[in-house]
Amino acid sequence: MQSVSVASADAHRQAARVPTCINSQGTKYVRLRCPQCTEHLGAVAYHALGQVHQPIKCRQCSATLLQQQQIWLALPENRRRYFERFIHDYEIVRRVEGRGSEDPAFYLSLPYRDRTKRYSAQWAIRARTYKYIQRKILRASKGTPLAVLDLGAGNGWLSYRLATLGHRPIAVDLQTNAFDGLGAAVHYRRALPMAFPRFQAELDRLPFEAGQFDCAIFNASFHYSENYDATLSEAIRCLRPGGTILIADTPSYEREESGRQMARERRLLFQETFGLASDSLASCEYITKDRLLALEARYPLEWKTHQVWYGFRWACRPLVAKFKGRREPAQFRIYTAQVKMT
Repeated sequence: MQSVSVASADAHRQAARVPTCINSQGTKYVRLRCPQCTEHLGAVAYHALGQVHQPIKCRQCSATLLQQQQIWLALPENRRRYFERFIHDYEIVRRVEGRGSEDPAFYLSLPYRDRTKRYSAQWAIRARTYKYIQRKILRASKGTPLAVLDLGAGNGWLSYRLATLGHRPIAVDLQTNAFDGLGAAVHYRRALPMAFPRFQAELDRLPFEAGQFDCAIFNASFHYSENYDATLSEAIRCLRPGGTILIADTPSYEREESGRQMARERRLLFQETFGLASDSLASCEYITKDRLLALEARYPLEWKTHQVWYGFRWACRPLVAKFKGRREPAQFRIYTAQVKMT
């Protein structure tokens, strides 16, 4: 797969000198690093990361990377406290909204069908986005299995779909609950030859050594970042030379003021509906062309925009909004970036 830009040329040159982590039997390994002090924690076979595994202790700071319900807990205590309110509030909102299901078939049907019928329109958009990614972007790998970071994985449906295609995804999210977070991935086990690894971690401090993934996908998650620069830099650090950054289903606006107005409307709606201010994270909320260009100026990357066809009614939304004097509606585009080696 062609790919993305890099946090620093030095980091990629160093990553290029690291031999591919494959043993003589062809087993793939993932090199871990301590989320507390960034010390190297060693390499673990990909398939073993998705199973019950003994804790891994850092020799440098004595922090321990351990599992809970086969989910790796990679949030240092101070960062766990920092995200505690967001995790709590987000879970409340998703429960009240009726996300998730007790039926395993619900998860196995995603994104093509919402068996609850509560958010069929949203899942229809997710399905078209995924189809485009599968056919137009991942197809460039020409059948070669890719090591993929699924950043902001939620219930893990994207990792599940990638695994069925033979890729090696790792799902990363802050939420670990069993209805809408990483814990919901238990429903995919019966449909996969092995469970994909899951990590509770923040996107700005990933527990992986540099230069070992082919693709980092932000699937409806990039806008939760509090600092696009830091989030993008960390994802790029984890990529091999030639790896791809992919941003999908994040609200996109032509004008900055439209994004700000959306954010104000959203906070008001959350306060009225859930009694929550929706301010536990200072999320960036949306992207614009200017925001992407600013990131492009800081890194040796160039964004490519992919326009997905979501139907005639969706395509007419900007014209309808203009006619009625409303703010421009959010667009969902796919953005990819390619590494430029220097």
